[in-house]
Amino acid sequence: MKFCSECAHPVALRIPPDDNRQRFVCEQCGVIHYQNPKMVIGSIPVWDQAGDTRVLLCRRAIEPRLGYWTLPAGFMENDETTGDAARRETEEEAGARIDLHGLFSMMNVPHVHQVHMFYRATLLDLDFAAGVESLEVALFNEASIPWDEIAFPTVGETLKCFFSDMRKVREGASFGFHAQDIFKPIWRPD
Repeated sequence: MKFCSECAHPVALRIPPDDNRQRFVCEQCGVIHYQNPKMVIGSIPVWDQAGDTRVLLCRRAIEPRLGYWTLPAGFMENDETTGDAARRETEEEAGARIDLHGLFSMMNVPHVHQVHMFYRATLLDLDFAAGVESLEVALFNEASIPWDEIAFPTVGETLKCFFSDMRKVREGASFGFHAQDIFKPIWRPD
């Protein structure tokens, strides 16, 4: 950030009084510009017929991770709830109508200033199609998921937790809630 959004004067990075973190502060009008993590919200759209559980994935048509598979998800907008965001992103990216269930996973991704949250969802029908941000959409059971082509660690971890819970649910248990921190991998030369 270089300029104040209130008065357009230059900002400086400093710790304001009674704070413990550096913030962008306008030297002219005194406004403190707080920057907080962005929320990425999505769903785990499921089609289950006679115990054959399949999850709807989208192949990304945009960067980052163009061509890789992901759950339908995206940045939460102002004036919407997390549930509204999950429904909207599922419709935008996969053209799918869903019945939304409980929050399933929350993944903190501090190195990119994001929190990813995924809701369990049931597909209402098989009338889905790729949106403008998807090259294609398809249903996958656990064995057919292209694990090496999953776009983001948060999606891979959520899918692993989902299928693990699904096996337990078939034996009478309930779905759990999964929280995890995903840290930037440390690069090590070969």
